Amino acid sequence: MNALSKKGSCSSQLCLALCVFGLVLLGDVSQAVPMDDQDYYLQEISNRDHYYSFPYPGEEFFPFTEQPGEEGPIRAAETEEHPGFKPSRKELKPKKNNKKGKSILETPPGNFPPPPPELGVYCPPLGLETLKITDFQLHASTAKRYGLGAHRGRLNIQAGVNENDFYDGAWCAGRNDPYQWIEVDARRLTKFTGVITQGRNSLWSSNWVTSYRVLVSNDSHAWTAVRNESGDVIFEGNSEKEIPVLNMLPVPLVARYIRINPRSWFEEGSICMRLEILGCPLPDPNNYYHRRNEMTTTDNLDFKHHNYKEMRQLMKTVNKMCPNITRIYNIGKSNQGLKLYAVEISDNPGEHEVGEPEFRYIAGAHGNEVLGRELILLLMQFMCQEYLAGNPRIVHLIEDTRIHLLPSVNPDGYDKAYKAGSELGGWSLGRWTQDGIDINNNFPDLNSLLWESEDQKKSKRKVPNHYIPIPDWYLSENATVAVETRAIIAWMEKIPFVLGGNLQGGELVVAYPYDMVRSMWKTQDYTPTPDDHVFRWLAYSYASTHRLMTDARRRACHTEDFQKEDGTVNGASWHTVAGSINDFSYLHTNCFELSIYVGCDKYPHESELPEEWENNRESLIVFMEQVHRGIKGIVKDVHGKGIPNAVISVEGVNHDIRTADGDYWRLLNPGEYVVGVKAEGYTTATKTCEVGYDMGATQCDFTISKTNLARIKEIMKKFGKQPMSLSARRLRQRARQWRQQR
Repeated sequence: MNALSKKGSCSSQLCLALCVFGLVLLGDVSQAVPMDDQDYYLQEISNRDHYYSFPYPGEEFFPFTEQPGEEGPIRAAETEEHPGFKPSRKELKPKKNNKKGKSILETPPGNFPPPPPELGVYCPPLGLETLKITDFQLHASTAKRYGLGAHRGRLNIQAGVNENDFYDGAWCAGRNDPYQWIEVDARRLTKFTGVITQGRNSLWSSNWVTSYRVLVSNDSHAWTAVRNESGDVIFEGNSEKEIPVLNMLPVPLVARYIRINPRSWFEEGSICMRLEILGCPLPDPNNYYHRRNEMTTTDNLDFKHHNYKEMRQLMKTVNKMCPNITRIYNIGKSNQGLKLYAVEISDNPGEHEVGEPEFRYIAGAHGNEVLGRELILLLMQFMCQEYLAGNPRIVHLIEDTRIHLLPSVNPDGYDKAYKAGSELGGWSLGRWTQDGIDINNNFPDLNSLLWESEDQKKSKRKVPNHYIPIPDWYLSENATVAVETRAIIAWMEKIPFVLGGNLQGGELVVAYPYDMVRSMWKTQDYTPTPDDHVFRWLAYSYASTHRLMTDARRRACHTEDFQKEDGTVNGASWHTVAGSINDFSYLHTNCFELSIYVGCDKYPHESELPEEWENNRESLIVFMEQVHRGIKGIVKDVHGKGIPNAVISVEGVNHDIRTADGDYWRLLNPGEYVVGVKAEGYTTATKTCEVGYDMGATQCDFTISKTNLARIKEIMKKFGKQPMSLSARRLRQRARQWRQQR
């Protein structure tokens, strides 16, 4: 054996001994770590080597050559289109080479098309924004602090108003030099095709990366830079902090790890990035992480993003499939003249049936929050199919409920977001109407009117606790009110809705009213309605049946953790807003409305829709079924005729409702209640009604008779006479006596 062999043998034995010692030490250390933290701790220890594999100043900076790892060398991906995904946008036109001859393939803001034909592959996002990529899969060279660590480097992640050590708006490197990087571990071989970047989300600072390199690896030790004929490709980054920028790789590469290496950054800022990676995971049935995250659906539905024309066509298709239970109608027009289409699902579409409650789902008040829009379109398809298949649950729901589905309240805003695509719209493009109004908070502030009246006990003008009228100023033509908002209000006043949900995005939580704090000095404060116990139940009914909302193991979307309230939150305790649709609906109509935030990603990629449908399907149905909780009944006169606008009150609950065509529905939790009814010209009546735990509202009818004065007025009117008031009669008698005395 030569000296070199002996030396190698000694080195091997030494390495083996060190490894054994390291494992023993690791075992001892891990015993001191709480069970919940051991997985995180062990992974951090085992992955620490590659944190320092990047060269530092003084070392050779470009040693990256193709070196085989344990899984084989990095290789260019095959060029055929991945069978699981299909293009859904206009084709990307590559930029001309820059002056330095470096190929930069970039999509301008406002576009997210498939790559050019010569690349021949189209891959969806890996899931940094949707949280499919976990925090453990993100690593960085350095970080300024924990709140700016690699786990915060996700596309569109939002910082809190008060930026702090835990929840900031990007990954920010601890040093500003060209040796920093952020890395994604796909946990399986993946065909990487592109990178999308943003700067740091912050109200107080401006930070973004203006150029970067991309490197890939099979083992996180040997890295290969993305190259072209001229050398390493330097990709053009961001020119401001919020608009996402897409760069496609010149040739798709297959690897497990991908690393972004900033080369230049905003000169008045620092290295901060949010990103998304485009890639197609290669088939690997033995991969544990793939099996754990895989989600399939057996529902045969149209899983795609629908523009306005496609949405209208889909509604027609559903109506053609189920003409006996569906009806298409519109409630008005948008600022740009697009009709606001709704679909009604009922066993007798087109009319209100006495005794049958009305339910509504709306979505798209913020045009860029498109997941809710697609969920409603999927729901109408699902209900039609299940009704035709004889699903007893769906058949029963349709026969006993009049359901209204309005998928796009703000089609103008959606059109802007759709043109940009699922990743390049950013956080706000398309949020507002064409004239810049946030529909969700554009309703009249009735809270202040009610609370001022309650605070001023001797007020000359007493405001009722329900059906509060809309102020005159709001109805004027000069008021800043969107035409879409006026259309929704007219719709809400026309149909006696009992329960409703408006689907929004960007979070995973159900928010219930009030949405406005009572104290003008606070921005967050729990502000319950008189029906707080009912609203909390309604919110929990959705959240508890959602696949993720009440999962204590899931990561918070941005900065708020709603697990302490089981995936629900009082709107005012979250952030106060005046004129919300929820508060207006509760105070101006009979309808109890909640805001349902259905996903962290406002505009998920098309490939995510089947999983999002599975996440929300049961919740959407369960929430509709809650319209049948509480009491219901008919208020009629002695002749059996229904009395409209009769006031229904519940003892101990300072919020009344009114009858529609004599019929009413009052949402209540299980319990025993003293219920009263009053109507102008009729005697009052009360009775005790008991609400059980089984699904189905308790029947609680009232028959009331007219008062004596009302009967006298009715008789005199019949014979063409007007009843004389007592005060007027006394005045005339006194005048007659005065004349006689003179």
